[in-house]
Amino acid sequence: MSQFLPIEQYLPHRGAMRLLDDLLDADDDHAVAAVRIRHDTPFLENGVLPTWVIVEYMAQTIAAWAGFQARQRAQPVKIGFLLGTRRFEAMRPALTPGAHLRIEARCEFKTDAGLGMFSCTAWEEDTLIAQAQLSVFEPEDGTAFVQSKQ
Repeated sequence: MSQFLPIEQYLPHRGAMRLLDDLLDADDDHAVAAVRIRHDTPFLENGVLPTWVIVEYMAQTIAAWAGFQARQRAQPVKIGFLLGTRRFEAMRPALTPGAHLRIEARCEFKTDAGLGMFSCTAWEEDTLIAQAQLSVFEPEDGTAFVQSKQ
């Protein structure tokens, strides 16, 4: 049995936009999440999932890591923002329903201001299918941050 809570306890994402299934592992500098590609998975195109969608899986794995960190400190889970992606490389063009993916995110650095850089990989079984570096931002109050920009 997993030591981790259901994934929705770590993510601010709800409904169809919560794309991850489980948090498998997390500690001070990394997280591992699982996702199964289903026939009703959002973003399917002509029955397959373009591998560019993996960038969102990576971003949500980072969000789950941040949520895990917050819960460890008895703080609420906050919203964050994907700022950019560098060096995204996909080893195949698409995935099919039934695929089970393991998404790994490792924190390279995170500032006190909420900026962070993560190295991410996506695996199907023991096969690397995508990798990237993601830049993220987690403001102290995400709702106030968004409202200040409107």
